[in-house]
Amino acid sequence: MRRRTMLTAPVALAALGARGYGASRQRVCLIGHTGRGNYGHDWDTAFRGFANVEMLAVADPDAPGRARARARSGAPRSYADFRGMLEREHPDIVAICTRWPEARVPMVRAAAQIGAHVLMEKPFAATVEDADALVQAAGEARIRIQVGHTTRTSAVVRRMVELVKSGEIGDLIEIRTRGKEDRRAGGEDMMVLGTHLFDLMRMFAGDPRWAFAHVTALDREISADGFHRGSEPVGPIAGNRIAAMLSFDHGVHGYFGSTAGTQTNGPRFGFTVYGTKGVMFLPLSFDQSGDPPAILRSPNWRGGEWTRIAPPVETRAEANASMVRDLLDAIEKGREPACSAVDGRWTVEMVTAVYQSQLSRRPVDLPLLDRHSPAVA
Repeated sequence: MRRRTMLTAPVALAALGARGYGASRQRVCLIGHTGRGNYGHDWDTAFRGFANVEMLAVADPDAPGRARARARSGAPRSYADFRGMLEREHPDIVAICTRWPEARVPMVRAAAQIGAHVLMEKPFAATVEDADALVQAAGEARIRIQVGHTTRTSAVVRRMVELVKSGEIGDLIEIRTRGKEDRRAGGEDMMVLGTHLFDLMRMFAGDPRWAFAHVTALDREISADGFHRGSEPVGPIAGNRIAAMLSFDHGVHGYFGSTAGTQTNGPRFGFTVYGTKGVMFLPLSFDQSGDPPAILRSPNWRGGEWTRIAPPVETRAEANASMVRDLLDAIEKGREPACSAVDGRWTVEMVTAVYQSQLSRRPVDLPLLDRHSPAVA
């Protein structure tokens, strides 16, 4: 049974890490794939500006895309094959930039084989089976994996955690979240963007105990033959309407919803925390023209004045740099990064629990006993 935590923070490890631990300079290689996940949310430029980072090379099977990534990242060398790059360059850190998780396992295993730590784009893995394999590979090689859930290192999120811990909104009661609800609304929205929300739930409420969910497509109940590939290969997805509840310790419940056809530009994409004395809202978009993070100190959850929570939400470049900075510090200090491999696995497991609950028409205990993800028809 994995240890359950409340309002998590990085935990120091007793053991030393992989090769490169304690070094003042970290040598980095990038893996991308133009046309198949590309470089995610600009991870190929995330290491620029760090004095203690040396960019070595980039790997991309697509020649024109590889040349562009080399120019963007400042890498002096490039390769068509990531395995050849890692064998030749032997970096301290490998950044797996591509959005598509289809090759996550071989990429992480190749990094682990040379003792390199990993920064990777989300989603962590396409299936629970792959997520287990990634956690095992990291543990056996004693490497750190930082998963690109950038809210983990966000200054405004850390401030919100402090406000909850100090009792500013009283005792935590529930957490409500909605996906972006764009063209991917439903299952793909849950896997691609809902993982951010599930990860935040764990930051504030600890590990979930069980999940209970309802998943439909055009008002029809989803069954085992209803899973398919999305617009990108992010694992098995199903449904265009999802309503999920997760149970946490101390009677706290978290809710996730995503419904097709209700919104097209994602203004409800966000995270709301309710307590006995107030409520806080966090928008999850890098478009800062919308509502800012704010707190309402009212036990009624309405009326009164919403107060902006400082600092403001970071730009994508700032958020990515924060994840890099945390990983460098984790390597130096021998601790787990802000969003570790175990944290990443939990997000995939929570998504899978939603589907397992729908298929069984009952609550599903977490951690999952059935480690199999639904099959794509």
